[in-house]
Amino acid sequence: MGFLYQTFYNFRNLKNDTIDLSSREVYFVGENGQGKSNILESLYYSAYGISFRTHIDSQIVKNGEKDFSLISMFKKNENDANRVSIIFENGKKKIDKDGKKIQDRKDLINTIPCILFCHDDLKFAVGEPECRRFFIDQSLTLYDSLYIDDIRNYKKILKTRNLILKNHEYEMLDVYDNQMAKFGAVIQDKRKKAVFNFNQIFGNIFKEVTGIEGLSIVYEPSWNKLNSLSEEEILNYLKDKRESDFNMETSMSGPHRDRINFMLENKPFIPIASTGQCRLIALILRVAQSIYFTRSTGLKPVLLMDDVLLELDPDKRAKITAMLPEYEQLFCTFLPGEPYERYMKDTTRIYKINKGEWSE
Repeated sequence: MGFLYQTFYNFRNLKNDTIDLSSREVYFVGENGQGKSNILESLYYSAYGISFRTHIDSQIVKNGEKDFSLISMFKKNENDANRVSIIFENGKKKIDKDGKKIQDRKDLINTIPCILFCHDDLKFAVGEPECRRFFIDQSLTLYDSLYIDDIRNYKKILKTRNLILKNHEYEMLDVYDNQMAKFGAVIQDKRKKAVFNFNQIFGNIFKEVTGIEGLSIVYEPSWNKLNSLSEEEILNYLKDKRESDFNMETSMSGPHRDRINFMLENKPFIPIASTGQCRLIALILRVAQSIYFTRSTGLKPVLLMDDVLLELDPDKRAKITAMLPEYEQLFCTFLPGEPYERYMKDTTRIYKINKGEWSE
């Protein structure tokens, strides 16, 4: 099951053609800048309706052109196949699933369950707190479409509340505090449960790869001093903290200020971790995300791995590849000098990528 094919038209530097993706494992091998990552980007784009490299669709169009399109066929089982068509034309994007227009990207997300491993994942370890919040939120949206609405509603409320504080127009503050408490409580409750479930997976894998025992993910909600996440208690807290909000002209508490840290023996691990250990944390987070998705849905994901093994030493590279979760399909990019032959199976399809063209 999984991707059967994909057809490109003016997507990045890729040739306008159809590529066979029906193998369970597909490797794309080529020098930097030849289009390997563009193919993974196209798979991700078919799954989520956006790129993992840019949110500006016009940047995806091939140089000298104005429009692009993708057509993908994904087969979940013998009796269930979906055709996804995405067309960017005249500055507008149209997404069709099995001939029906998708009005909201959240209706596309559960069609092709892709999990991406890429270099930017390092931000989950060493980046700003919002990067780790994004990772947990993304993990939840992979199987909980209602969480997408929770996050959207909260962001709208937060934006309006901050505008009220900035303009010193406090008449409607009680109304928005009620809504902030309602959606904020849901978000923090779901994040708390997600981090708990991740910890059942993450620490054990990190120990097996590195030999370091006891590393855990710690969730520190902004409203962590409350006895409960009842809306009433949150509202009282917001009222008590209004003076600070007034002075700073912004909302100083809420899920948008939650923190997620990696702790070892009750101490922050990232400040003392090596670059290699931070890279491993990012990789293992994605492995855990894949396992978490399967446990939550009963489905196997499609894994997209974009040059993420390159920076690991051979021993850790072998351990990570051996510990990959069960997957529907695996798509990897490699440089020509990498020992990808060690990981491939008899059925693995290998495409050599050169100047946007592919050959087996």
